[in-house]
Amino acid sequence: MQRTLIRLFRILPLGALYGCMALVIPFYMLFAKGFKASYGFYRKRMGYGPVKSFFHVYRNEFAFGQVVLDRFAAYAGKKFDMEVPRMDLFRELCDGEGGFIQLSSHVGSYEMVGYSLVSPKPINALVFAGETATVMQNRALLFGATNVRMVPVSEDLSHIFALNNALADGEIASLPGDRVFGSKKTVQCRFFGEPAPFPAGPFTLAAQRGAPILVVFVMKEGRRRYKVLLERLPEPEGTIRQEQVQFLADAYASVLEAVVRRYPDQWYNFYDFWE
Repeated sequence: MQRTLIRLFRILPLGALYGCMALVIPFYMLFAKGFKASYGFYRKRMGYGPVKSFFHVYRNEFAFGQVVLDRFAAYAGKKFDMEVPRMDLFRELCDGEGGFIQLSSHVGSYEMVGYSLVSPKPINALVFAGETATVMQNRALLFGATNVRMVPVSEDLSHIFALNNALADGEIASLPGDRVFGSKKTVQCRFFGEPAPFPAGPFTLAAQRGAPILVVFVMKEGRRRYKVLLERLPEPEGTIRQEQVQFLADAYASVLEAVVRRYPDQWYNFYDFWE
């Protein structure tokens, strides 16, 4: 199926497959397990009315389908424009000798920037190991041209050692800041007015290594256009490790909330984040 989709993108425009998907989404919403959580987010967190919330669930599902299709379009050789207004933040960190952490999230399509822009420093990107062979092979092909190495999540947590070693070598460690991978340790942060669990791992790693954190959001702005939003987190306050971890996690949660409020239909979170 995935290989067929890639072949279709070689002969069909993006808009044609977007249109087919738009017709399917209403039926998908009837049976999707994440509908209740998505609807609750727009009602309780964004404060929308019932009809508007239902409409935004549709837009959220449609936007998610678009970024998934864009990934396969990239595998088929289609190019996407990447606007990076604050590229200087990335270049400044790359010009330094030390490594740094690049935090992503399930907002927009972070993976797309790795297919398009070449990094002067190697990026060691944490990835889910359960993807299909087609996805992993095409990822490896495109990432190989942009200086990105994949670090699959492993049950023995060896991926943590790989990312730690990358930082020690002055490279970039890339991982999500809004999902728990492997270790179940979390830190509670104020998020949309309520405490929510964020993974402690990325912030603990930053505090241990004294590594700067650059937060990256890759937002879809048009059919073949993305905008890369960059935000550098402030240096942690305090000398106690746990205080530093909390400070960094709170700063990340604040930045994430601001972007989600700006792009409410591009946060692809299909469960109750506050549970």
